[in-house]
Amino acid sequence: MAKIFCVANQKGGVGKTTTTVNLAAGLAKVGQRVLVVDLDPQGNATMGSGIDKRAMAMSVYDVLLESASILEAKQHSERAGYDVLGANRELAGAEVELVELERRERRLKQAIKAVHADYDFVLIDCPPSLSMLTLNGLCSAHGVVVPMQCEYFALEGLSDLVNTIKQVHANLNPDLQIIGLLRVMFDPRITLQQQVSEQLKSHFGDKVFDTVIPRNVRLAEAPSYGLPGVVFDPSSRGAQAFVEFAKEMVQRVTRM
Repeated sequence: MAKIFCVANQKGGVGKTTTTVNLAAGLAKVGQRVLVVDLDPQGNATMGSGIDKRAMAMSVYDVLLESASILEAKQHSERAGYDVLGANRELAGAEVELVELERRERRLKQAIKAVHADYDFVLIDCPPSLSMLTLNGLCSAHGVVVPMQCEYFALEGLSDLVNTIKQVHANLNPDLQIIGLLRVMFDPRITLQQQVSEQLKSHFGDKVFDTVIPRNVRLAEAPSYGLPGVVFDPSSRGAQAFVEFAKEMVQRVTRM
């Protein structure tokens, strides 16, 4: 049975999509069956997995409106080694359409149930805002992986996210918890980043993943080639860190 994780942070530009596609590729590399669900209308996780969002016959939009199943709408990313339920601009309209519908925040959860046995991991890339789309992700998930930069404003955003997760846990999804905080774009030469990293560890303890993702040019270049960094340049420091992170995730899940 699949473990379902949202990659979420209400602050934009913290590397949610980079984390999603590279963790997926890392998990695929260590033998896990993975589905990536792109819940962001920008479709960056779709394009970053080598799927052309403009050429998709069906997307996560159709799944949320229940006009297609995940089995019908998913595509396989041959080079990245995992399946993708893609997104494109159509998804922005789903926000408005879902408001009128029954079970509006549980539609993704229902759809994932049908493919639960086909995967070891389902990773959901959430948009930066707390929207109906993000809510669908949080209601589907066993837990949240929070990528964050070790900067002062990131701590501010983290408290908002923790409150949101508590509310969803209390009202909609009692299974939901923070699985862990992933320190990304980390530069050990910057004193402030080291200080914030220590604050995170003292406050959240073992909720902070041991793996740290360094600031890495190859990870930033990879999306323009339609590939996760783990596939684009497996020897880069960033790619190797994500493979280590994938191994840590597998270990953490076996203890859950």
